[in-house]
Amino acid sequence: MNPSTSGWIDKYLRDLDDDSERLQWSFEQLYAGLRSAGFIYGTSIHSLIDSSSDITYSEEEKTKINLLTALVVVYYDTIQNANPKDCINALVQFYGFLDTKKSFFSFSNVLPTNKTEKLEKIIHARIQTNESIFRKNFSHLLTNALLFIDVLAFDYFLIHNKNPFEYAAKLEETLTNTVFLALNSKDEQNEHDKLLIKLFASSVRYTNISTEEDASFDYIELDPYTDDIEKKYILDLSSMAIWNDKELDQGEQTFMSALGAELKLSNAEVKESIDMVHEFINAHKEQITYFNYSNPALHFYQQTSRTVSILVLRNKKRLIKEITESKELMILLGQSAMRELSKEEKQQVKQQLIDICKTIPSLAIFILPGGSLLLPLLIKFIPQLLPSAFNENK
Repeated sequence: MNPSTSGWIDKYLRDLDDDSERLQWSFEQLYAGLRSAGFIYGTSIHSLIDSSSDITYSEEEKTKINLLTALVVVYYDTIQNANPKDCINALVQFYGFLDTKKSFFSFSNVLPTNKTEKLEKIIHARIQTNESIFRKNFSHLLTNALLFIDVLAFDYFLIHNKNPFEYAAKLEETLTNTVFLALNSKDEQNEHDKLLIKLFASSVRYTNISTEEDASFDYIELDPYTDDIEKKYILDLSSMAIWNDKELDQGEQTFMSALGAELKLSNAEVKESIDMVHEFINAHKEQITYFNYSNPALHFYQQTSRTVSILVLRNKKRLIKEITESKELMILLGQSAMRELSKEEKQQVKQQLIDICKTIPSLAIFILPGGSLLLPLLIKFIPQLLPSAFNENK
């Protein structure tokens, strides 16, 4: 079975007869397997199924297999007298509900009429959505970790027989806000810690979160999540977000204890979540580039800063030409080097820079999925690297 070629899902379904044991997993067994495989943490180290194939799967292919396996197991766990054809039909219908141009889930270019082929295209698009030019950075890691939302939303869809979009959107909002609080829980934040928080805040899709005000659990609705799997998932993503190669500081420990209490989980369950993240990352650190540093946030800050600087300098003439055509943008960019712009001013600068990036092919990175993560750095570096263009505004 080759998940990168057409027909792989048909092959997968044919092999189900030879591996019926996996269809008998409970949701709890499935979650434990996905966590062990790394799928829950955003990096699939291995797939949940044994393959007799000589093919060595890429991370993307392992992620495809794990996502499909999770969806199929949920279907067979929920539906009596389940069969592969009905499972495929239910999955295509499910993703049809999630397809909206404004959402994290968008498959508007998926055209095949054959449902199995259509599902292949959807899963490919779903995984491709998570690919950015900075493939192994924190944004990629978190976005891939959000794929388990599909699994929970599919379970919701099967149980309640209703449109799962609102459930999926609300869960993503809860998860991203909780991870934001986790990132913000460190006692002493230096420049790159603060930037990582702001970069994260600017990269989420559904969620509107602010770095301008003190955030707390008061802004997050955790009460609706009573299922053990939902609660474990929220806890595990937060444990991943605060990982470092040292002991958690007091602020992080307090946050995790408070999160456990909010979710009505025991101290033992909180400790298990933190310990499992540490064990997974320490065992596979070399395969997860983001974690292959004593301070991943510092490395991410340095790497992305260098990349954005190079892009700005390489496109210096074109950028100056485009920016100088908007006096208002020039003034705001110049002032951004001396003072904090208001929320409205930041949005104005962001939108105008996106329009400029659309006209410069080599800056298309900033308008691709995940590219908005880098816009705060672009805003920061333009006045620094092109000072002559902004002298009159200083």
